[in-house]
Amino acid sequence: MKPFQATSGDLTADRRADFAEMLYASGEPAAAAELLLGALELAPQWAAGWFRLGEMQEVAAPDQAAQAWTMALTLEPADRLGAALKLQLIGKALAAAAPPSAFVEMLFDHYAESFEESLVDKLGYRLPDFLDQAIRRARPGRFRLALDLGCGTGLMGQRLRSIADRLEGYDISAAMLKKARAKGVYDLLAKADLQDFSYAGPKADLVVAADVFIYVGALEHVVRRIAGLLTADGLFAFSVETLVGKGGFALQPSRRYAHSHAYVRQVLAANGFSVLSMESTIIRHDRREPIEGLAVVAEKRPKPPML
Repeated sequence: MKPFQATSGDLTADRRADFAEMLYASGEPAAAAELLLGALELAPQWAAGWFRLGEMQEVAAPDQAAQAWTMALTLEPADRLGAALKLQLIGKALAAAAPPSAFVEMLFDHYAESFEESLVDKLGYRLPDFLDQAIRRARPGRFRLALDLGCGTGLMGQRLRSIADRLEGYDISAAMLKKARAKGVYDLLAKADLQDFSYAGPKADLVVAADVFIYVGALEHVVRRIAGLLTADGLFAFSVETLVGKGGFALQPSRRYAHSHAYVRQVLAANGFSVLSMESTIIRHDRREPIEGLAVVAEKRPKPPML
């Protein structure tokens, strides 16, 4: 609850909620949920409280959890907490092609301060190095213009700077952009939602989206747009988490999306790309388990000449 609406606005309700958290931490989820429900009787408009109630109930009482998350979504339709994703994961809502943009924005605004320490030092995140090496192997030399989509705090940008004459970064999170700006590696930084990305600049010869599509879902729309950003033989480098099992993409319990090899190849081919490399790698660790992914470099195929 801390990132959004951490207080209900009612002191007594807040105290009950704090005690509910203590009970939950001590392994008593049913008692915790009952106490939090009492707090919500005092503060029924508290969206974050309803969301947290759903989290306490999801294992033992998924139907009640669904009611709590539905209430959170009703009270906060922008869905900064990601209640719709929770409902999808327990089969109480239709699968969506993408997460709520407000959820992604708030997630990274909240995470910005500790992002690099958590991701790099604790979770073993090495994707920028891996993707950087794949780009250099695919096309040694420099790029006139590189776009770093979902640039975050600039971890990828630090690798790209030495091979890009001009480097631009775009991200949905203002807090992430502030961290990236402090590094001084970008020629331009701007706030943008990749789901509705608008760009009027010159064509780029490299577009990178490192660890971004895990918060996108369906890739058809965004890959089509990226194809339009590139020169005739431009490179597109990106990563996905690997989907185990059938299907093109799927929402995972982590509330991140995973994509299959076949789906990635299909979407790239449909938008005029040839795959130069598609390598399996460990993107990070999550709860001490390795998260497998793909690092992909694709080339935009020039259009055949008109006869």
